[in-house]
Amino acid sequence: MGLVFPHVATTLAVIGSSDRFPVRRVYCVGRNYLDHIREMKEGDERDPPFFFQKPADAVVSDDPVVPYPPQTEDLQFEVELVVAIGKPGRDIPVPRALDVVFGYGVGIDLTRRDRQRHSFKNGLPWEVGKSFDRSAPCGPIHPVAAVGHRLAGAITLAVNGEVRQRGDLKQMIWNTPEIIANLSASYRLEPGDLIMTGTPAGVGPVVPGDRLVATVEGLTPFSFSIGPKET
Repeated sequence: MGLVFPHVATTLAVIGSSDRFPVRRVYCVGRNYLDHIREMKEGDERDPPFFFQKPADAVVSDDPVVPYPPQTEDLQFEVELVVAIGKPGRDIPVPRALDVVFGYGVGIDLTRRDRQRHSFKNGLPWEVGKSFDRSAPCGPIHPVAAVGHRLAGAITLAVNGEVRQRGDLKQMIWNTPEIIANLSASYRLEPGDLIMTGTPAGVGPVVPGDRLVATVEGLTPFSFSIGPKET
């Protein structure tokens, strides 16, 4: 018997290969750069990392236009290094954490900021602000064998040619090995998992027609435009 509703897996291109990376889960690290914590005026700078998730099908990879989502008047960008997991692991110690990494990409955590702030103010979950359709645009995955591990290097985001976010991966409060170790204490990581590692300062709104270009030093830049508002 065939499936009543066939499921098409979300995949990302892999640089240097005709294979694609199938996405299993998308984990996101909240507030992982000091300057971003300070601009948002949220949280204690000494807090341990915390995580939330986006659905796998929120990942947008090959579409040059991402529609402006409904139920918001304040759609904002957050450029992030994306870590692609290639081996399973649970309770992974920091010195071995990079062993489970398949590769890296450039992603943007799109956020309905007005909805997120309303949720935060009222003690509600963040999903409405963070986990909506097409909220995780992501570029291709670069295997570690080709680019090494991305522990330092510039991370930027430009809107219509103007750089709005500029930071360095070494400014993370919790670096990639520490993120993996912390996350794997709560979840068994599996091949296909993506980890969005947090964003530097400079987040801000976009409107239909804006073009975004996100870069992480050593990786292929990723770009797309914001389309008309969904109805």
